[in-house]
Amino acid sequence: MSFEQFLELVSALTLAILTPGPAIIAAIQAAFQFGRARALPYALGLAAGASLWCIVALVGLAVVFRLHPPLYTAMKIFGGIYLLWFASVLWRASTQALPEAAGGASKGFWGGIALNLSNPKPALFYAALILSVFPQALSAPEKVTVYFVSLGTELFWYAMITVTMSTAIMRNRYFAAKFWIDRAAALAMGLLGLLLILNH
Repeated sequence: MSFEQFLELVSALTLAILTPGPAIIAAIQAAFQFGRARALPYALGLAAGASLWCIVALVGLAVVFRLHPPLYTAMKIFGGIYLLWFASVLWRASTQALPEAAGGASKGFWGGIALNLSNPKPALFYAALILSVFPQALSAPEKVTVYFVSLGTELFWYAMITVTMSTAIMRNRYFAAKFWIDRAAALAMGLLGLLLILNH
């Protein structure tokens, strides 16, 4: 396992994380709405949830999805329904007053894990990426190393995005355009859910 391989792994993961998707939309939305103190645990949950798909790929369960397409289809439909429900929550929230950042219940760490586990596509992404970057058979210690590098990358970017988007100036801009931002985020999340259900 070379430094170049790990650089390739981190670079590919970074691009995947920063590409607009359900998790990034949710992280930005939480940062805008709740502020750093409440959104950061949620973002860290999103990162941890994404990294769990790395474990799935490393232990070979992504192969199970390939060998048993109905199981993968069921996971995609379930994930799509979850995203549609999440979109409906965002849509309704667009007409409601924002809670103070210091009070009320946030989505929390486990909510972040649940959202990222609702979409099984990262399992196949991680499987393809790992096979591409590390074509050789990996030993148990090497798999552990790949996992922690992936987890570290996920945690760094989700935390960075949340901290940046929860600054006072960004929050003030969000308050001024809350209705349209919430509706746009709900539509994007709903579209992703529909695509996950329809493209099975």
